[in-house]
Amino acid sequence: MASVQALRLWTARRWLVAAAAAVGIALLLGLPTDVIDNPVFGRSVAVTWWSVPVLVVSAVLGGLLAGTYIRVGRPTEPAAAEEEIDRPGKWGVFGTLVSFFAIGCPVCNKLVLLALGSTGAISWFAPLQPWLAAVSIALLGWALRVRLRGQLACPAVPVNERATT
Repeated sequence: MASVQALRLWTARRWLVAAAAAVGIALLLGLPTDVIDNPVFGRSVAVTWWSVPVLVVSAVLGGLLAGTYIRVGRPTEPAAAEEEIDRPGKWGVFGTLVSFFAIGCPVCNKLVLLALGSTGAISWFAPLQPWLAAVSIALLGWALRVRLRGQLACPAVPVNERATT
């Protein structure tokens, strides 16, 4: 519920960035994996039934995660605080990368082909892809939840200024 409460406090600017980032992530993941049909990229193995839902969920979670990085109001702390390590954000980026491997063609992926060969890609890597999809969504969801909880615990704008922002 804290995550929903944090989302209710978002400004239109944050929602706009989240929507734009979600579209960007969908294109970044969907075009090269050919989950979004296009004339540039192709697949040797057909798109699985679960690839499109994973693409949509990953894009939405990634977009919302990107929205958590938009500053609201005026800065309240010096810029040095921004250099602090952001572990949830790093795990979110890693989750997006895992989504790419989860929805991609197992035989078209050069790294998988080099490591396992075409037979290994089909017999070993393809069965792992649904698990990779679950891991990627879990990582993105966790990162988003941590970032949203942090917005409530340590807001960038004092509570009395939120109504005017």
